[in-house]
Amino acid sequence: MRAFLALGSNLGDRVGHLRAARDSIPDLVAESRVYETEPVGGPDDQGPYLNMVVELDTVLTPRDLLELCRTVETAGGRERIVHWGPRTIDVDIVWIDGVRVDEPDLRIPHPFMNERPFVLAPLEELAPDIVTPHWRHRLGDGGVSCLGVLDDVTS
Repeated sequence: MRAFLALGSNLGDRVGHLRAARDSIPDLVAESRVYETEPVGGPDDQGPYLNMVVELDTVLTPRDLLELCRTVETAGGRERIVHWGPRTIDVDIVWIDGVRVDEPDLRIPHPFMNERPFVLAPLEELAPDIVTPHWRHRLGDGGVSCLGVLDDVTS
């Protein structure tokens, strides 16, 4: 099934953290460009984020995907100290075709994806069928600047 994960980093070697996370995700079939954005929520003293979305063709269940996200974050040195605080790597399930989940620790589609241009812009690159016209107006608010495709993305 088609699934999309959002990856973000704003601590340390941001590109390296994204690359390591991406490389550890199975069933990857596509990836967006990388975007640099200002933090949303959390402490004011955070640095900017690098964000991207990856597409999977997977047989993993939503719960298995959540476990994968947590495993990737742990391997990347993620520490949950401050809500929406700085992080080496953040991996969130954004969308799974035909799946709706509303549980305390798992909500699909991601409950805030339509409010976050840093998710919508890279998601629209991979799946314009998911990003509705109503959400597209948020992409023009100036909150997302594209860094382009990583030159050495395969290394």
